[in-house]
Amino acid sequence: MEQVIDILSGLCIAAGIVALITGSLGLIRLPDLFSRTHAVGMMDTAGVGFIILGLIIHEGFTLVSVKLALVGIFLFFTSPIATHAVAQVAYRAGLKPVLEEDRTGGKSGAGQAGPKARASRKAPGKAAGKKAAGKKAATKKASGKKAGGKR
Repeated sequence: MEQVIDILSGLCIAAGIVALITGSLGLIRLPDLFSRTHAVGMMDTAGVGFIILGLIIHEGFTLVSVKLALVGIFLFFTSPIATHAVAQVAYRAGLKPVLEEDRTGGKSGAGQAGPKARASRKAPGKAAGKKAAGKKAATKKASGKKAGGKR
C-alpha cells in the first residue's frame, strides 16, 4: 500500500512540475502581458495544486496535510485574483493587448476588427444608440419618473 501512495504522490508532483514548466514556456513565448498573465495564472494554479495534492497524499492524514490543504485553498483563490489585478492595472495604465492583426501586418482572419472596420461600424451604432435611449425612457416611465426628472 505504501508503494501505491508513493506512486500516486509522485505522479501528482510530476504533473504539477509539467504544468509549471508549461506556464513558464507560455511566459517566454507569448506576445504580450495579457497572454502571459493568462498562461502563467492558469498553469501556476494547476501546478501548485497538483504539487500540494501530491504532498498531501504522501503525508497521509496528519496536521501537516491539513495545513497543506489550507495553503492550497488560499493559493487557489488568491492566484487568479492577483493575476487579474495585474492585468487590470496594466490595461488602465494604457497597455493594450496585441491583436492578431498587429502580428500579421493587418491581415486578420480571427475576427478582430481593424481601424477601417471600426469606422464603418459607427453608422449602425447610432441606431443602436437610439434603441438604448428608447429603453432608457421606457425604464424611467416604468419606474414612475417623468422625462424631466421630477416625480
